[in-house]
Order: sequence, then structure tokens, then C-alpha cells
Amino acid sequence: MKTPAGTDTRVAAARVLDAVLHRGRSLRMELAAALPDIPDPRDRALVEAICFAALRNRARYDAALAAWMPRPLPARERVLRALLHAGFAQLDPLQLPAHAALAATVEAARALGRSRQAGLVNALLRRAQREGLPPADPESAWPGWLQARLRADWPGDAAAIMEASATPGPMWLRVNRRQGSREAYLARLQKAGIEAAAPGDPVDALRLDRPLPVAALPGFGEGAVSVQDASAQLVAEALAPAPGARVLDACAAPGGKAAHLLERDPTLRLLALDIDPVRLRRIAQGLERLGLAGQATLQAADAGAPDTWWNGDPFDAILLDAPCSATGVVRRHPDVLVHRRESDIAELAALQGRLLDALWPTLAPGGTLVYATCSILREENSAQVAAFLARTPDAAVDPLDRRFGRQDGPGFQRLPGEGDMDGFFVARLTRS
Repeated sequence: MKTPAGTDTRVAAARVLDAVLHRGRSLRMELAAALPDIPDPRDRALVEAICFAALRNRARYDAALAAWMPRPLPARERVLRALLHAGFAQLDPLQLPAHAALAATVEAARALGRSRQAGLVNALLRRAQREGLPPADPESAWPGWLQARLRADWPGDAAAIMEASATPGPMWLRVNRRQGSREAYLARLQKAGIEAAAPGDPVDALRLDRPLPVAALPGFGEGAVSVQDASAQLVAEALAPAPGARVLDACAAPGGKAAHLLERDPTLRLLALDIDPVRLRRIAQGLERLGLAGQATLQAADAGAPDTWWNGDPFDAILLDAPCSATGVVRRHPDVLVHRRESDIAELAALQGRLLDALWPTLAPGGTLVYATCSILREENSAQVAAFLARTPDAAVDPLDRRFGRQDGPGFQRLPGEGDMDGFFVARLTRS
């Protein structure tokens, strides 16, 4: 019998989901490892779509399995559970043709060494097709402790945050102004039949409501454009270093903000640090694609230990895009809700405070430090900066404006989906 088309695609999706759901792996890293082995770009896009849909709806799918199965799947059948999630995702919300989705998913069970369970997979998927899956409930994906945090921090916005985080965001592009204007690149997109919008802010941003593979973007390989959410692009506008300034990007990976700063001003003397040498190499690759190779100094180091990397020459501007809970970017990283633990927040807040304290003495008098996170939790954001100001006499707030979201204490907070952007916090401080 001929193997149904798309079987390998379902096998790949099940393996990625198994790694994320059951082995604590990163969705982005698992996709990066799996997709290059899939030759057809349409199949790669399908694997990615299945994985995102399954993770966004995992609570619904677990509820269906609990209701329809007399006994839970044993631990050794975790890859089968992942395959069932992939099958449900194809029916709802992706709404793929049911016959093809069922045939390929059942055959994937055999390919995964689960031939004896192929009938079970077929029966459960047919029941989902016939009866439908439990109704969508964005709140069910969020662990109870995190829901409580959201309601405490944002009592009037918690439901909207969870709903926005369950919805795929638009694709934001950052035009490389070193290679041409935003208007010129917008014309290239229109010539290629790609619809895009140019918002008032950020000034280098374009928005695509229908995401595309980067290979479909004109000039992507030559560095004409990058993918970066608009809220992250605004960080360069918040820092806005003077021409020729000595700048530190303290936690630079994956490198988008460092690249944006260099695109805006080639005269900057930029030091990009990251504690992970592997991620630092990826920064170098990104700069090379953008035509910025050699224009920044890259160094593997712990930004919180300046005695190991700082030469004593103060910085005019520092960007601290601090490690955080990533609760503002769940719509792009749904695995955050799988992996995040309540104990992580206090640990991350302690790290953020240590980085602020360690980096402040490296800032020149009159210099600017921008503290940013992709979190929406006040412990990591407004409360973190307020505590730093309280213990640092020569630190003061340099106010931003409503481009950066809503004012929250010493900084500005954007919540997920506001302005079609990701959740992000920014505070700008000066040293007197």
C-alpha cells in the first residue's frame, strides 16, 4: 500500500511536540533542528503551523483525550500523545482536509513504531472530526499561578492578555536603512505581490498580516530586511545613542537590536556581549547577512561580571535587554507556558537586579541605560526598576512617551496585541 502523502511531515511534527511537551526542549530550537531535513518549503511551513497550533491548544486537546479515553496514555507513549495533538491541530484550528489529515497521521503512528495504536489514533481523530473538540478557552493554557499574577498586575486586562496571546501575531519586518528606505522596500514587496503596511512608528517597520517564509522576502538573503517585532524595534529609538557613541549591548543574542543600532548609525562603537558563545556566533552570522560584519566587537562574557571583560572605558549608552519570563511573547513562543515555573520569576528578578547593579558603574556620567524585557510581570519590570532607583542615588528616569505603550511606574509597558505588537517593557535611565 502506498504511504499517504505527508506522513513524514506528521512524524516530524510529533517528534518536535514530544520534545517540547515532554522533554523541556525549546520549540524554536527543535524546529531549527527538524526543518532543514524537510526539502519542500510547504511541508516545512506545515510542520511549523501544526506545532504552533497544537501548543496553543494543548489544554483543549488534553481535555478531549481525558474525556474520550478510558485510561490515560502511559508515560512510554508520550510521542503518541504528541501525534494525537498534531492530529487534532490539523482538524481544528488549521482545518486541513480531513481525509488527508487522518490518513497521514494514522500512517505516522506506524512510522513512529506504534502500529498497534494506529486504530486508536484513527478512532480518536474521527471522533474529533465528528463531534468537534472542546471549545477554545485561552485562559486554560495558562498555569494557575501565572493567571493569578496577571490578574494581580493587570486586573482589567488579564483576560485580553490571554486572548491576545492565543492569537498568531502579524509578521513585522525591519528594513535595513543602510540598503534603502522603508518606502523603497515597500515598493519591492508590492511588486512581488506581497501586501504590507507602513505604520507611523517604528520608523523602520513594515507589517505583513500574512506571514511568509523569509526566503519569499525580496532581498532577505542580501540583508535588505529582517524579521523583528515592532515593540523590539522601538528599543533602538529609546536608546538613540549620539553619533560615534560607545555603546554596550549587554545581553545581545539573538542580535536584532545590536544590528538595528548599527543600521541606524554606522559610526557607533558597539560592544555586544552574550554569555553563550554559540549564540554569539549566530549574532556574527546575522551581522554578516546584513552587511555589518566587523562593525561591532563581539565578546562571550557574563555581563554581570564586568571585571572579566570591561577595560574601564565608560559607555555612553547601555542596552540591557534582560533575561526574563518572556510572558509578553507567548503568541510567538507558546512553549513559554509549558516550561515556565513560578520559582523562575524570583530567580529571573534576582538576575535582572544583579545585571543592573553590575552594569551601572560602567556607564559614563550623563550616559543613558535602557532596561527592556519581553515580560508583562511587574516584578520584572516596573517594580524592578523602581527598586534599582531606590538603591542607586545617581540614577534618574529619562521619560519616554506613549509610543512605548502605557506608563507604568518608571517605565512604559505594552501588553500583548496592543498596536499589533508583542508585550514589552522599556525604561530609560540616566546617570547624573
